[in-house]
Amino acid sequence: MSRHPDRSCAASPDTWRYGSRYPGFLIVNADDWGVDSFTTDRALECLQLGSVSSVSAMVFMDDSERAANIARDYDIDTALHLNFTTPFAARTCDAQLLNYQQQLSEYLCKSRVSQMIFQPKLHRMFRYVINAQLEEFQRIYRFAPDRIDGHHHMHLCANVILGCLLPSGTLIRRNFSFRRGEKSVWNRAYRLVVDRIIARRHDVVDYFFSLAPTSVPGRLERIASLARMDIVELETHAVHAEEYCILTNGELLRRVNPAPIRRPAAVPRIKLFERGNHA
Repeated sequence: MSRHPDRSCAASPDTWRYGSRYPGFLIVNADDWGVDSFTTDRALECLQLGSVSSVSAMVFMDDSERAANIARDYDIDTALHLNFTTPFAARTCDAQLLNYQQQLSEYLCKSRVSQMIFQPKLHRMFRYVINAQLEEFQRIYRFAPDRIDGHHHMHLCANVILGCLLPSGTLIRRNFSFRRGEKSVWNRAYRLVVDRIIARRHDVVDYFFSLAPTSVPGRLERIASLARMDIVELETHAVHAEEYCILTNGELLRRVNPAPIRRPAAVPRIKLFERGNHA
């Protein structure tokens, strides 16, 4: 059973689509929770101010254990932030896990094309590294993650998605949303295909954006307008000075008003993907 009972509520696609029962809202997520104490503490400050509603936690990192204790103490909505590219730092990592992660990092970071190609020879390594992080998350947070995203968005690589390596039914972070003209037709088409593959086994939100760049006129207001009727996720990194400033000085809350900022736990457990990859 999920630890979030309100996420099991049923709603038909028509009920959701026309907003007659569930209005839209904005999820503001802080990534890299637990990577180190500085990052964790900054994200916690934003959570306490109400400008962030959830976090994505890295395991096997310098501050992973302390971050998990904080999350339990403060009842923080926490996802697993899958990590294939930043070396694990925990002493509990076995040699095989470290070796596999290093090989996967070298492969994925070699080129953008590497992420798009399914490599059968690496399937066992991907499965091993993912399962190790799922088990470690459950050990330190004391529940299985029902929401998963990825460091540097590597959870969207072909080996993970086509290999069906993520638990079915979890809420998975989709590709960034772009308006027509912001990316090439082929770029948007590829993202759309990946998002549709994800949506066959998982829940996804309607739109996904990063907080940066924060200086583009009207950008946050446009994102907030989408969140009045749709489910929108906003990715943040409080460790970055520009983002930390807007998250702590009240500007974000002012600019997205009146779109409600809520925890992902409030997302109804239905297939949310309906509208493609254009915002």
